[in-house]
Amino acid sequence: MSSAVDASGNPIPTSAVLTASAKHIGLRCMPENVAFLKCKKNDPNPEKCLDKGRDVTRCVIGLLKDLHQKCQREMDDYVGCMYYYTNEFDLCRKEQEAFEKVCPLK
Repeated sequence: MSSAVDASGNPIPTSAVLTASAKHIGLRCMPENVAFLKCKKNDPNPEKCLDKGRDVTRCVIGLLKDLHQKCQREMDDYVGCMYYYTNEFDLCRKEQEAFEKVCPLK
């Protein structure tokens, strides 16, 4: 895996990309995730929460685009490591540190 985006610049949300970005997603997309979870808790009908689910997806894709623009090399290195080692954080700490240094959690 050489990049976390396709040829047109759109993020490819593989498990390695999502796992590597999990902390950022948790912080930046928290309001959307909370709204979605509340909706799911309050209404068992999946159709009722589709708009909230789209909001979560839109937030995550936007975040992945931003991360790739701000720290492309570090993100690609981290995602590549996570892909190679089947999402084992402990084996990719060096790449994680470099990624979070260039794209700190906010």
